[in-house]
Amino acid sequence: MADQHDVPRIALNSGYDIPQLGYGVFKVPPAETEKVVLEALELGYRHIDTAAIYGNEEGVGAAIAKSGIPRDEIFLTTKLWNDRQGGDEPRAALEESLTKLGVDYVDLYLIHWPAPANGTFVNAWKQLAALNEGEAIRSIGVSNFLVEHLEAIHGETGVLPAVNQIELHPAYQQRDVVAWCADHGVHIEAWGPLGQGKYDLFGVPAVHDAASAHDRTPAQVVLRWHIQKGNIVFPKSVKADRLRENFRIFDFALSDAEMSAIDAIDPGDGSGRVGAHPTELH
Repeated sequence: MADQHDVPRIALNSGYDIPQLGYGVFKVPPAETEKVVLEALELGYRHIDTAAIYGNEEGVGAAIAKSGIPRDEIFLTTKLWNDRQGGDEPRAALEESLTKLGVDYVDLYLIHWPAPANGTFVNAWKQLAALNEGEAIRSIGVSNFLVEHLEAIHGETGVLPAVNQIELHPAYQQRDVVAWCADHGVHIEAWGPLGQGKYDLFGVPAVHDAASAHDRTPAQVVLRWHIQKGNIVFPKSVKADRLRENFRIFDFALSDAEMSAIDAIDPGDGSGRVGAHPTELH
């Protein structure tokens, strides 16, 4: 079994670094959150990703407190929801999240969606940039931003996000967004790294063949593909055995041919997207 020391850390443009593998609590019921986050921490996870809209920040905070792990050894992310982007709302929303989490700071604070129809994401980015000058946030970033949204916030402020957290899995690789981020020193966090079970990723020969070759599960192969691509991932599960399985991806490597075969799964036409489109969710 791997431990937290096996997880690579990626240097962000903020001067801080982030564990490349973490644990996400999207759709984890609030009543179960403390238990499963505590299990993840006990297994060696040191990167937890939550959001205000998930309704489970209190459970995340309770698990961190109960774990006994020093706060500075845990990388904690939460997110600003769409209806809190205007005016001074980002500051108030951050304070509410800190209270629910029971911490003095978050390591990463993200704008959850651009919600362009609301016309407030640039204001939200300006507010996060100002908040980032204090002690309550270590790094700031965005989630679900397309190139047009990234160019808008950068053009208005000159401030680049540390990360862009986007839907990314073998069937939907968002190559234009990834290329822009690579050119500007913005790291990619992949949400739904396994496609959220919404299509038969594991039935694809490229994944199945690699899993057979390495005596690993298809999920481990796909997570390893992300790691070798340089993506930051935080798969979600409420099962301890799956948490353990997801952590066991640092003692093997995919070949160049296996990586290329998985790269080729996405036809590039956007048909593999399983989540909401960033221009449509508000």
